[in-house]
This record gives sequence, C-alpha cells and structure tokens, in this order.
Amino acid sequence: MAAIGSVVEGKYEILKLIGQGGMSKVYLAMDKRLNKQWAVKEIEKTYSEKNNQIFIQSAIDEANMIKKLDHPSLPRIVDIIEYVDVIYVIMDYIEGEPLNRILEEYGAQPQDLVIEWAKQLCEVLDYLHTCDPPIIYRDMKPANVMLRPDGNLKLIDFGIAREYKEQNLADTVSLGTKGYAAPEQFGGKGQTDARTDVYCLGVTLYHLVTGQNPSEPPYELYPIRHWNPHLSGGLEKIIQKCTQLNPDDRYQSCAELLYALNHYEEADDHYRAKQKARLRNFSLVSGACVLFLLVGIMGQVMSVQKTNDDYMTKLENARAAGADTNKVDNYLKAIDIKPTETKAYEELVEVYKNNASFSVEEEEELTKKMGPHLMDLYENPAYANLAFEIGKAYWYYYDYGKSETSDNQTTRMISSVKWFDDAVRYGSKDIDFYKMAVIYRDIGRFNQDINILVEEASDKGKYKPYWENIKDLIKLIDDESEIVQLELYRLTMYSVEQYARKFKSDGITESDIRSVVEAVKKGTNNVEVSTDKTIAIKNEVVDRFDLISLEIDKAYRN
Repeated sequence: MAAIGSVVEGKYEILKLIGQGGMSKVYLAMDKRLNKQWAVKEIEKTYSEKNNQIFIQSAIDEANMIKKLDHPSLPRIVDIIEYVDVIYVIMDYIEGEPLNRILEEYGAQPQDLVIEWAKQLCEVLDYLHTCDPPIIYRDMKPANVMLRPDGNLKLIDFGIAREYKEQNLADTVSLGTKGYAAPEQFGGKGQTDARTDVYCLGVTLYHLVTGQNPSEPPYELYPIRHWNPHLSGGLEKIIQKCTQLNPDDRYQSCAELLYALNHYEEADDHYRAKQKARLRNFSLVSGACVLFLLVGIMGQVMSVQKTNDDYMTKLENARAAGADTNKVDNYLKAIDIKPTETKAYEELVEVYKNNASFSVEEEEELTKKMGPHLMDLYENPAYANLAFEIGKAYWYYYDYGKSETSDNQTTRMISSVKWFDDAVRYGSKDIDFYKMAVIYRDIGRFNQDINILVEEASDKGKYKPYWENIKDLIKLIDDESEIVQLELYRLTMYSVEQYARKFKSDGITESDIRSVVEAVKKGTNNVEVSTDKTIAIKNEVVDRFDLISLEIDKAYRN
C-alpha cells in the first residue's frame, strides 16, 4: 500500500486514498512537475494467488485498451508503472459523483435530464462500438457513470470490457452486474456485442428515471409508468425495447437507440392519440379552447406574479442579510423558486468570492442547483454572463488542490475552461466580456493541453498565440480588482520563467518579452493591496523579478 506523502516514480505524490476494491486501491496524487492532479490505481502482485494473476493481467489489459481511446466522455491513461511487487496506473482524476450516489440521495431523476444523459451515453458507447476492433463495455450501470461539475458524464471502470471478435460465440462467463447485465453475459449463452450494451443502458435508464434498483426486489423490470404514470409512454417503449431478452429484438446499435431518444415523444401513445383527436375535433373544441385559454392565462398570470414576488423577496432578504451564511441560504431558496433565472446564481457567486475563496463545498452546492436545469439555462440570454462570472470564480478563487506548499493556479485555470467556453458559445460577439471570455478560455485550454503536447513533441507553434492572449488580457484588466490584476501578473511571470525558450523558438522577440515584463513590474508596484492574500501574491511576483530577467538572458543568449 502506497504511503500518504510518498512519491511514485519521482513525480506522483500520493495525497489520499479515494477508492478501494478487492485487489486494488485508487489514490489522489499530485504531479509535482506539472502541478496537476491524477488518479493512481495501485495493483499489488500476489503471485501465489491465481485470481490475483488474472486480475493483474485484466487491469493491464484495461489500461492498454483505454490508452488507445480518445473521447471526452472517457478517462485518459497517461502512464503505466510496473515494479516487482506492484503496478501503478496513472489516469485522469475525475471530479464529480457517480450516478448511483445521486440516486441514493435524491431518488428518481427528472425525465428530461435522464434523456440527455442517455444521449451522452449512447454517443460514447457508439464510439466504442465503432472502434477497430469494436469494444464492448459490458458493465453499464449508475455506479460506473460519473457526473462532473459541468454537467457532462464520464464512463469509468473498463474492467470487463472486451474487444469484439467474430465467431467467439461464448465469450463471457458470469461477467457483469446482476440486475443490469444482459442474459448473454451469463453462462456462455452467446457472444456479447453492441446489443449487450444497449440492454445494460436500458436497465440503467430504467433505474435513473424510476429510482427502482433492478438488483433489489421485485427483481423485475416493470413498465416505467407502473412506478410513475406521468412518465412518457415513448420513453417506456424505448426502455422496453432495449431490455428484450433476445438481442435480435433490441435496438441493433447505439446509433439506432440515439435516433429513438431524439424522437421519443413521437412514440408516446398519448401523443399519437392527441394528434388524432385534434384533427377530428378541431372545429368542435376551438371555442372551448379559447375559453379555457383565457381562464388559464389569468391563472397563469396570477401564479407567475406570486412566483415573481416570492423570488424577489428571497433576493431582497439575501441582500439585506448580514452574515454570508444567511445570504447563501436565501439565494438558494430563490433559486429553488425560479431555477432558470440567473440573478440569484450571479449574486450567490459573488457571496462565495467574499472571502477570496471558492471552496469545493460551495462548488458542489452551486452545481447541484444548476445541474438539473442546465438545458433550460442555456436558453436564457443572460446565461452567458452567469457562465463568465462562474468562470472567473474558478480562475481566481477555486481552492481545490491548494496547499501551503503548492499553488493551484493551473487547476483553477483548467477548471474554468468549461464556463468560459459556455460564455463564448451562448454569448454574442457584441457583449462587453466576449473577447475576455475567449482569451480566458484559450489560456485555460493551453494549460490544459500543453503538457501532453510536450510529451508528444507537438507543442511547436502553440506558445505564440498563448503569449498574445496574455498580452491582450493585460490590456483588459486596468479596471479589475487587485486580485484579478495580481493573479494575471503572476501568471505572466510564471509563463516567462517556464517558457522563455519556447517563446523564442516560436518567434517572440526578446524586446517584446522585456517590454511586457516591465509593464508587469510597473503594474504590480501600482496595485494597492488590502488583504493578506493579495499581499502574499504581490510579494511573490516582486520576488521573482530578478529571476525572470535571468531566465530571459538564458533563453536569448547566443
């Protein structure tokens, strides 16, 4: 067992144990060279046990399989380190919660959200099935799907995935999770293929939308409307087709299933009946519709007015509260009243930043409120501004991974990328913050990708646009707060120290770099600091002035 604080291969410092199975443990580790967090799976070798030897080979096969894959919904394997008595697999650390915990805490999930999740899972399974050779996942279940803070899903645990081989007619013996696994996964009843994953996904959707665990009594997949009559008949038909015992009766591919999910309403019995009734009775009911519409509008107006009043009351209570905890409580209640309005979210984020720290607990609190409503928030014209403010909260204040000896600036920048990308995607080019959002996003992406590009020797040409982005951002922050200015000055000095030679090779002149450094020196000295945090950052930047000058000399020396 790796000791907390120990360092693997001279660079992966073990921070804490985050997971444990029968023959393996998973740790959170910090890459001391890249200032990036990874998950480290530790597999102990016990050659006297046959099962352990099988497990070790399975884990190595899993790692080598994932190394070949490239999809945003799949984790990356970046290193496999083998010693005499132990193997370490270095992979992406995925923040978030598995869907089974969300089910345990909140029960059945909203139908529209489950359908969006289903589409994401269809896409990643279809990617696996169209690899050469195809990969059959075989263990789809809520526990193996991580919901990230940005609302996207990651598929984890490839322990029983396999590459599809034609004519391998009995490839599986009791592999899979009871309740979720397809019949062909047990007892050698035939070969598993893409339709096996269709079955497992169907059962997973059943669990998510009903809250009924198929591994527990009554051990039977009833139609979903047995549990909730308000669910869609179209979705019910889709899940029933996915979970047919005979693979020939299921959807034959995840692409076919994805098409059905995109048109699930058209398969709803009620939907079809209503369409026919409207055609038959339009002239008869038109007068009644007008009457009901007027009554409904009046009722809706009254309901909307009350909702708006309640919402504004909570906002005013939050603004008037003295303690931050009371402000947060009122903002959260306002969000519950109108979860697709952005004002309460924006003011909540400002409260989170009051102590110059955006904590992991606050992040979880915010994303749990936003997650179920993201699809609707995307439609709100004010969402781009909200995303921009959340991106800045991550960039400047996120405290995940920070310690007394290590700043988490890279983690903060990478964590903000999704939100700045949303600000760009859902905003228009004529809004004030659009250009700044693009720059923040691109700088974050650079720090997210550059280490992998360096390892692949494909980083040439990436440094010049990064440098231009930093210069552009410096020009835009004159009116920003002290912490915003100082964090950017620190990033600039760090970048020169780290990449001076790379800047030179990408055609950036020494005079250009020195002029920016001089501007940073002047700007740093002019910043009036008022908190312990900004005092520390300013001192750190000032202390590096001489070192930066030496690094420039080294880089541009003939």
